[in-house]
Amino acid sequence: MGAGAAVATGNLAYSHVLDPNRKWYNNKRIILLNAWIVLLLITSSTNGYDGSMMNGLQSLSQWESFFNNPHGGTLGLFNAIQNIGSLAAYPFAPYLSDGIGRRRTIILGATIMCIATILQTAAQNFGMFIGARFLIGFGLTFAANAAPMLVTELSYPIYRAPLTSVYNSLWYSGAIIAAWTTFGTFKISSTWAWRVPSALQGLPSVLQITLIWWCPESPRWLVSKGREAEAEQILAYYHADGNAQDPLIRYELDEIKAALEFDRNVADNVSWKSLISTPGNRKRMRIIIAIAFFSQWSGNGLVSYYLNKVFDGIGITNPTTQLLINGILQIWNLGWALMASFLVDRIGRRVLFITSGIGMTVMYTLQTALAGHFQKTGNPASAHGVIAFIFLYYAAYDLAFTPLIVTYTLEILPYNLRAKGFNVFNFCISLSLIFNQYANPIALDAIQWKYYVVYCCWLVAETVFCYFFVVETKNRSLEETAALFDGDDAVETIAGHHVVAEAEKGSLEK
Repeated sequence: MGAGAAVATGNLAYSHVLDPNRKWYNNKRIILLNAWIVLLLITSSTNGYDGSMMNGLQSLSQWESFFNNPHGGTLGLFNAIQNIGSLAAYPFAPYLSDGIGRRRTIILGATIMCIATILQTAAQNFGMFIGARFLIGFGLTFAANAAPMLVTELSYPIYRAPLTSVYNSLWYSGAIIAAWTTFGTFKISSTWAWRVPSALQGLPSVLQITLIWWCPESPRWLVSKGREAEAEQILAYYHADGNAQDPLIRYELDEIKAALEFDRNVADNVSWKSLISTPGNRKRMRIIIAIAFFSQWSGNGLVSYYLNKVFDGIGITNPTTQLLINGILQIWNLGWALMASFLVDRIGRRVLFITSGIGMTVMYTLQTALAGHFQKTGNPASAHGVIAFIFLYYAAYDLAFTPLIVTYTLEILPYNLRAKGFNVFNFCISLSLIFNQYANPIALDAIQWKYYVVYCCWLVAETVFCYFFVVETKNRSLEETAALFDGDDAVETIAGHHVVAEAEKGSLEK
């Protein structure tokens, strides 16, 4: 959060109502608000922990022997079952987030994940382990649907984009803990070598269940339920030191009400059909679905879940070396993703997406060439080059496809479609992951390094798509950003509502 203060505010639409002296580091209530947001952000850590843990477990002989050396489709099921559990929860997640609220939905998801983690840790056979991982995916879907929405709807305006970008970046914080936990436990000769990492997966959920009762609810959700007074109280307390008449609070409330009114009465954005019923919504969904698949089909799925197979293909077979490189890679990723999170309002979304696409294409192509060279010559220098380009590839990936995919999805969706649209985004990610987790080990076994060529071609297509379709959204409020896709009239209606409200208020006072 330290870089939050560096976000430029001079060209923000609402800069005229911001108190220039109210910063993240000198205002106690913004500090408290950001502490609550950190509690929400760690939801992403659970997901990152899972991917890295499964990567690490595959390098543990204790885990492999306990489950009879899974490979091919069986190994794919071990990894994919969590996302199959997610698929089962998707029909319910948006209705819970919109119905009982963001906070209660997170509590429900965290509770399910705690139960599932206990079952996973105590697993006595293949079926019990698979069942537990299904439940982890099921519970995670509820928490992962609600938590980032609560972050983006609760944040102090100038820190909204960086903090929401940090959400997905913290995937790597969980990955780091899992990578180094499996590195630390692989010398344990018993099954506790994999049971300890399994148990620690529940830690973020335990923290959330313990503390989230005191976390504020989304002001936008409260207004949508007719509880405007509660929304005003939360916004005033955390955004304006308790002053409900602060210009920022009046501006935020007016915009929220105007956006909700526009969605209900003008754009008719309420049902699932609304996701594709207007040109603006079709444009939104085209981008959202594309970046969801891009985030998993950029070649990163190979390293995220099958790093040991990638290393085996270049002659690095020592489990200690594999686990060590995996641990260092996660720290590298977290650093790049956090840096990019605090650049989203400076550089802009469009530039970061395009730069990321170009960088990934170049680095992955070079990685592929060196992997092929190693297969033909066995030259250790080629293997070392592959490792170097894996790190450089991830630096490019982390510029946009770690921090921005959640931020961009949430901010371009209007409130009444946010839960449903975000659910579609997560659904597409699960579909892409299931495909990856089944197809990747089979393809790697069959054609080895030549499989990388498929991703090289796909990365070119991704970059072209980002150039033609990604719209710049930096330095706008949440409501104004969502309205960009509905034409100039929508932007003017929502942005101008505050002016009208103030004029009406002034005439009443006279």
